[in-house]
Amino acid sequence: MEIRIGITNTGRELGFETDEAAADVKKSVASALDSGATHVTFTDNKGNSFIVPTASLAYVEIGTEESRRVGFVA
Repeated sequence: MEIRIGITNTGRELGFETDEAAADVKKSVASALDSGATHVTFTDNKGNSFIVPTASLAYVEIGTEESRRVGFVA
């Protein structure tokens, strides 16, 4: 699934794909914000880790878990 994260005072967003379920991503972001954690960590499909400060989060957009269609749709 694709995740896009907006960071305040930055013109670009952080975008990557992960194998984590949407519910797990939502839970980790919500628990970090609720507990007052200073950062939240994400890992993409390639094993890269991203550490984002929670104070700088503008938005977190979580894509759908639907697999992509191949071919033409009538």
